[in-house]
Amino acid sequence: MSSQDISAVPAPVILTGDRPTGPLHLGHFVGSLRNRVAYQHHYRQFVMLADAQALTDNMDDLGKVHRNVVEVALDYLAAGIDPAKSKILIQSQIPELAELTFYYLNLVTVARLERNPTVKEEIRLRGFERDIPAGFLTYPVSQAADITAFKASIVPVGEDQIPMLEQTNEIVRRFNRVAGQDILVECRALVPEVGRLPGIDGKAKMSKSLGNTINLGASADEIRAAVKMVYTDPLHLRVSDPGHLEGNVAFIYLDAFDPDKEGLAEMKAHYVRGGLGDSVVKKRLEGILQELLAPIRARREEFAKDKGYVMQVLKEGTARAREVAASTVDELRRGLGLSYF
Repeated sequence: MSSQDISAVPAPVILTGDRPTGPLHLGHFVGSLRNRVAYQHHYRQFVMLADAQALTDNMDDLGKVHRNVVEVALDYLAAGIDPAKSKILIQSQIPELAELTFYYLNLVTVARLERNPTVKEEIRLRGFERDIPAGFLTYPVSQAADITAFKASIVPVGEDQIPMLEQTNEIVRRFNRVAGQDILVECRALVPEVGRLPGIDGKAKMSKSLGNTINLGASADEIRAAVKMVYTDPLHLRVSDPGHLEGNVAFIYLDAFDPDKEGLAEMKAHYVRGGLGDSVVKKRLEGILQELLAPIRARREEFAKDKGYVMQVLKEGTARAREVAASTVDELRRGLGLSYF
């Protein structure tokens, strides 16, 4: 293949996104946002505001989802997602996704959905027991529709989301068998190097509902206050005491954000042998987070002054995404024998 032929090959498609249930935080930044900024230079990237999926467990607070669409979009733009390179779209404004979900529901059983370990864990965390909203149980099918609508071959996810992609690929294979042709493409997970960040309180998950996050738009004072509350080593009572790194949120955050790995290694060794106070560790962490978040906060404030521009970005990104999804739906209808006119 000539160099000209190679350059003509379309870049792989990435689909990524978030449920707009609140402003994004450091966990989102390290787990996805900073990677998306890099991916957009090498892939065709669709970034979805999954507002329809957010309703699966927020029907009692519709305003929460609506108002956070713009808030999350502001976080995207402030973090460096470029609308000229990435299409930012609103899920509910693409009805083709609902049509695909309807077709795919015929390709998966309730028993299979209940066995999905990611869904099982989310049901447990929310305390649904048997009162599970049908929309929540079928979340993996909706996600399969999102991925396949854009023929995304790469989906950045955490380790805990891999079962969702496995279920997507099961649906893809079954649909292609039914249609007798390879219309849909399978996807693979792209797992970030840094996994999920714990909350500042040491809980396993940084969560808006738990109030243990540091938001991307946090003020300097909010960052300072949050760092003071960061969980360290409860057995490290005196400066002279040897400290422990395992479960120490301050060092977990430093591992994720400190660019000086050599200096950090020396600080860890000092902490473990004793003679280094938590206040010194937290001072280093605060300085790094202040430097990281200050420009993001400034850009966010500038974008927030022009909500009309933000809405135009969402409108244009959604329109382009819908064109792609509509093309995929046309192919599926023909494959299912549902094309009549």
